[in-house]
Amino acid sequence: MAENLIRIGDIEKFSIVDFPNKIAVVVFMQGCPWRCPFCYNQSLQNPNAQTEATWDNLIHLLEHRKAVVDAVVFSGGEPLMQDNLPQAIDAVKAMGFEVGMHSGGYRPDALRKVIDKVVWVGFDIKAPLQEARYKEATGGIAQVEKVKESLQILLESGVHFECRTTCDPRILSVEDIYKIADELSALGVKEYYIQKYRPIESDKTTQESDCEKFFKDEKLLAYLK
Repeated sequence: MAENLIRIGDIEKFSIVDFPNKIAVVVFMQGCPWRCPFCYNQSLQNPNAQTEATWDNLIHLLEHRKAVVDAVVFSGGEPLMQDNLPQAIDAVKAMGFEVGMHSGGYRPDALRKVIDKVVWVGFDIKAPLQEARYKEATGGIAQVEKVKESLQILLESGVHFECRTTCDPRILSVEDIYKIADELSALGVKEYYIQKYRPIESDKTTQESDCEKFFKDEKLLAYLK
């Protein structure tokens, strides 16, 4: 297998939180088309950045982890940015691993090529599903209609997936979470989770209380349940 089949930014050798009920290896694929202001993995944004992780590194790790790892999660960055993702998934499946994926759904045509190859998807919802709000949450880049198309692909596929939102108080309000939940429910989404924002290094103003307000709002939490 070619060493450069996919560009890898980093590899997490052991995770119990990135794939529900599975012990997983997480592959952080290099490159992301969006510039979300709350991004924790900015080093993964540049698709041409030089990294030490390689495809051969991953295969070697997986060969020695078959007895303890159930699955491989292709994360990012944005996995759908790389054209060789289907071949990478096929190779990992051939080794006996289940495959999951984290994605923002920016490229529905690429999602169609892999949806039948994965058993779980964590789908990031950045903001209410309106063009202006999505652009605000992705650095002025995302096209919300493509995100909606990807969501529809997931819904029609029957693949287990969950939607989740990082609650950055600089761009989202409690009312926005209600709106997102209603939009997703209307589409037929069954699983939606909110994630706490932890201020990135450049954010010198957001306070802990700002981040906590979503999770201390009992009315909101009850509504989401």
